[in-house]
Amino acid sequence: MPRYYFATRVGDDRIADPDGQTLPDPDAAWEVARRLIRDLLRESGPQSRLLAASLEVTDAEGEIVFEMPFAEALHEPDPPGTRH
Repeated sequence: MPRYYFATRVGDDRIADPDGQTLPDPDAAWEVARRLIRDLLRESGPQSRLLAASLEVTDAEGEIVFEMPFAEALHEPDPPGTRH
């Protein structure tokens, strides 16, 4: 199974994820990203500057698989199927 890394980008700052997570596919990574963002926003409060942040999801080679703006994670998910 591939490993995905979830780095947080706030402006010019990037907080790396050195460990990553082994997941079956990009759709599973999308679900994890959405859950991580929602948890962070719940902890930081509704007026958080994190609403302007994004999560960069990369593969083991460091290639960006997708980026998810924190504000986007507040919306309901798309219908089943590929989300990236």
